[in-house]
Amino acid sequence: MANTPQAKKRIRRNERRAEINGARVSRIRTFVKKVELALTAGDKDAAAAALAAAQPELFRGVSKGVVHKNTASRKFARLTKRVAALG
Repeated sequence: MANTPQAKKRIRRNERRAEINGARVSRIRTFVKKVELALTAGDKDAAAAALAAAQPELFRGVSKGVVHKNTASRKFARLTKRVAALG
């Protein structure tokens, strides 16, 4: 158990940050899922629009430190490739 005031503060802060970061990751997953749904439906216009909306969300996650840069780039590249293949 934390004894020092600083350690107690870190516990409080970590709980709050975990909540915020969890919400950020969840938001990113939602945007990616919209692209996936449009791809499975075969709707290229909707998939392209969803991809355009997902791209800034993914890279915002990178800048906030909740997603690794390479992970976001890989996800975006794979989704882009799948959207291009629809045409």
